[in-house]
Amino acid sequence: MDLFIQLTLTGLTNGAILALAALGFVLIYKSSDVINFAQGEFLLVGAYVIFAMIAQVGLHWTIGMVLTLLIAVLLGVLVERLVLRPLIGEPIISVIMVTIGLSSLLRAIVSTIWGNQPKSFPPFIPSQPINILGATVGADRLWALVIAAVMLVLFNFFFTRSREGIAMRAVADDQQAALSMGISVKKIFAWAWSIAAATAAIGGALVANIVGVGPELAGFGLRVFPVVILGGLDSIPGAIVGGIIIGLLEAYTGGYIGQGLNQVLPFIVLIIILMIRPYGLFGQEIIERV
Repeated sequence: MDLFIQLTLTGLTNGAILALAALGFVLIYKSSDVINFAQGEFLLVGAYVIFAMIAQVGLHWTIGMVLTLLIAVLLGVLVERLVLRPLIGEPIISVIMVTIGLSSLLRAIVSTIWGNQPKSFPPFIPSQPINILGATVGADRLWALVIAAVMLVLFNFFFTRSREGIAMRAVADDQQAALSMGISVKKIFAWAWSIAAATAAIGGALVANIVGVGPELAGFGLRVFPVVILGGLDSIPGAIVGGIIIGLLEAYTGGYIGQGLNQVLPFIVLIIILMIRPYGLFGQEIIERV
């Protein structure tokens, strides 16, 4: 029972962080129909930037986090303005190839600046063990779970209640209708990319606080794709549920079966979902007349 509780909390933490990164992926797809293969690298960049702010520059973690978010937002806006906006109207395969290239570019930049060796991270969230129903869990994982959950609630509130969030949903439903209502679609695209980069950066900071920083974080970000395929490319609730499911499946598989299988399990789920329900658990099945 102790192991089950420990694995459950670990899975919920990883799942909530994955859901944060997946939220940005879904937001970009909903607003611009772009499949962003660089979303995991936004998480990687966020982890290394906050590492630089705290460990190398010596800033307090609150200032470091604010600066990391500002840099992430700037990165998202620059990518949308300089890389994606010129591709409006181009074939979807061209856009996909560009985001794959962007993924490799961001990974190469991180490797060039910080190297390929893992680095210890000065934790800004305490890591002392806490006993919960007989199971020992690090306080850093519990705090990460709480922070990720709060951020998911805030972003959901933003999408459903704020003027900008409602405009994003309008653009996602019908760009031409949104244009006719005076909504700036280009501005919404910039919003989508900046928020996507920010959510991934928050996830990267939370992961770095738990496991440190290193090239393997790119593998954590790669698991965003099974999450969004499971939940549905166009579903924000699906991103949250998909993240939790993938996180729990990974934790239970690693704890009860073996550490090797849990690394490939998300991609096994991805293949199965693509075979039986390609639009995901919460995605919309689109039928077009031809």
